[in-house]
Amino acid sequence: GFTTWDEALDAFGVPPDQRNTRSAVVDPDGAGPRLFFQQVPEPKAAKNRVHLDVRAAPGLQGDERMAALEAEADRLVALGATLLARFEPDPPMGFGHLILADPEGNELCLD
Repeated sequence: GFTTWDEALDAFGVPPDQRNTRSAVVDPDGAGPRLFFQQVPEPKAAKNRVHLDVRAAPGLQGDERMAALEAEADRLVALGATLLARFEPDPPMGFGHLILADPEGNELCLD
């Protein structure tokens, strides 16, 4: 994993003069949301202002669902995320999810 964005960007070969620019993730079909990312100089001081739930196991349940979530978590950890917690399935309302953090500590759920 990576401890900072600069460490991750070094590993991905992003030149220093191209860092701190704006980036967006856009659904090529235009159906999904556009996610805009902008680095800020201030460190994270409190709970996230935005919380992302990333659908990583649509249509799956039980052990198969958790295995798919864990596989995606492994991929994200290899890219610099940190696995924070695992919540087991608890039917009928809870289907199980994983909580991760990006290199700056911003949380997201694999759901």
